[in-house]
Formats: sequence, structure tokens, C-alpha cells
Amino acid sequence: MIFLKSETEIDKMRDAARLVSRTLAEVARVIEPGVETGKLDQIAEDFIKKNNARPAFKGYGGGKNPFPATLCISVNEEVVHGIPGSRKLEEGDIVSVDCGVEKEGYFGDHAYTFMVGECDDESRKLLKATLESLYKGIEQAVHANKIGDIGHAVQAHCEKQGLGVVRDLVGHGIGKNMHEDPSVPNYGKAGRGERLRTGMTLAIEPMITLGTWKVKTLSDGWTIVTADGARAAHFEHDIVVREGEAEILSTFDYIAEITKNEILETH
Repeated sequence: MIFLKSETEIDKMRDAARLVSRTLAEVARVIEPGVETGKLDQIAEDFIKKNNARPAFKGYGGGKNPFPATLCISVNEEVVHGIPGSRKLEEGDIVSVDCGVEKEGYFGDHAYTFMVGECDDESRKLLKATLESLYKGIEQAVHANKIGDIGHAVQAHCEKQGLGVVRDLVGHGIGKNMHEDPSVPNYGKAGRGERLRTGMTLAIEPMITLGTWKVKTLSDGWTIVTADGARAAHFEHDIVVREGEAEILSTFDYIAEITKNEILETH
């Protein structure tokens, strides 16, 4: 079931999304060679709680193997859902940091892939193309378009540059639940799928690789890596479908103020 949001609900979602944006910026301040991913996670958890919100990922999934951390931190060939711990970031790594919060009953969930120090040209190309594809997809998230228009825009932009578009993982609706209908694939045919309507709120999140689109899950039950070991990038925004132009609830502006990175110019 797809829930269209009122302007009051969208205001609350914007607050939640912006808290995620600010949390990612706090993490950006300390990303450097030698830092442990567990330290990044603790910084994020403390910041979210200080701002009267709940880390949405911690405990997610329930059962025997709930996700144990506030952030998903995925390095190099890890696509998503990497578990923070004692691993130290190294010069030249790329690291996806995905964060979710629940604030006043509504969720924010978005992600950014950082460069650790100086990265090789292939990694820079991957990050630039993935970020560009996110905005290509968002451009299609307007009233009366179809879900397939979003995925087609992402897929076309990345595949023409020889990159892999992950198919087993998708974006999603978001609101009072972190994951709502509809699913938002990063591939597809234009003009196909669910019709987009004003008031739909979506998390659009391209996951793009330097090699195959195929992935596998590690023995921890969470970390998803590329099947061929190639590097992957992941960017995500929360948006509202509107007439004419989507509204982006989250922002990378706070990150841009810290990283000052010309390759990853934000919108």
C-alpha cells in the first residue's frame, strides 16, 4: 500500500531527513586514513540521540540477527549494509555511509560515498557517475511519470559509462516506516511500473559498481559485496514527488561544506 503524505507529514519527514544530513556531516569531519569505522558509528549514534531522535538501523530486522549498529559503513567492494567495527580506513578507500533516523514518528534515510584521502581515477569516475545518476533519477520523480522512468534514467547514465547497476537491491518508499511501498529499482524501462503521484515520498538510492552488477551476502548475514570484488558506490536522497519537479528533503550541503571536494559537487 502506498501512502500519500500531507504537508504536515512532509514537514516532519524533512526534519528527519535533515538530521540524517547533519549526522553524515559529523561523520565526514573525521573520515581519514586510520580511523576505525566503529568510531564513526559512535559519533553518529551520539549525535542522533543528542538531537532527540532514534537511530533507525540499530536493531533493524529483529530476530536472531538484528543489525547491530547505527550506520551501515561499506568499504570498497562492499555495496551496502557493512557493519562498523575495528576496521581502519586506508588511504584511497571509498566508503559508503548510510544512516537512518526516526524522529517524531517519521523516518529519514540517506547515504553518501566518501573518498578517504586521494583515490584513483576509476574510483573518482565511479563516485561522480553514481552521484550524477541519483539526480538523473530524481529528475524523473514527478507527478504522472512512472517508477520505471526513475530506474531507466539511472541505468542509462551508468551503463553508457561501462558501470554495473545492482539489481538485487532497490530504493523504496519512506514515511512512518523506513521501508514502504513502492520499490524503486535503479534499472527498468521508461513508462513502466507504478504511476507516480504528488505526495509520494521515496528514497532513491543508486548502487553502482566498476564491474558486474551481481552481488552476494557475507557470512555475517548483512554485508553485501560485489560478486567480482569490484568497487561499488552508493548515494541516496529522500524526495517528495511533486508537479513539475521533485522536492529533495535531504541535502548533501552540510557534507560539501566539510569535504570541499570539487569532483563531487552537490545540488
